[in-house]
Amino acid sequence: MFLVYGGEEELVVRGYTDASFKSDKDDSRSQSGYVFCLNGGVVSWKSFKQETVADSTIKAEYIVASNAAKEAVWIKKFVTEPAMVPSIVDPVELYCDNNGAIT
Repeated sequence: MFLVYGGEEELVVRGYTDASFKSDKDDSRSQSGYVFCLNGGVVSWKSFKQETVADSTIKAEYIVASNAAKEAVWIKKFVTEPAMVPSIVDPVELYCDNNGAIT
């Protein structure tokens, strides 16, 4: 048995990221987070203080996007390896709200 949100033939995974620049005044680290949705239902999320001190909002957003990309690869492998569930045909979409980090 397995759970598939939305009951679609193909699975669609979307990820969303965000970071707040230097949110901790004591150590100047940024707070970051991401969430992944499988056919519209949340399957993975994380909120964390970045290990590295970013010196710009672009770098803070890039760090969280990089961590989210690693999670996206893991999710895609985890879902497609059992071969019992529909596969994820399309690339995992990852949304970031910072044009500099996207570039």
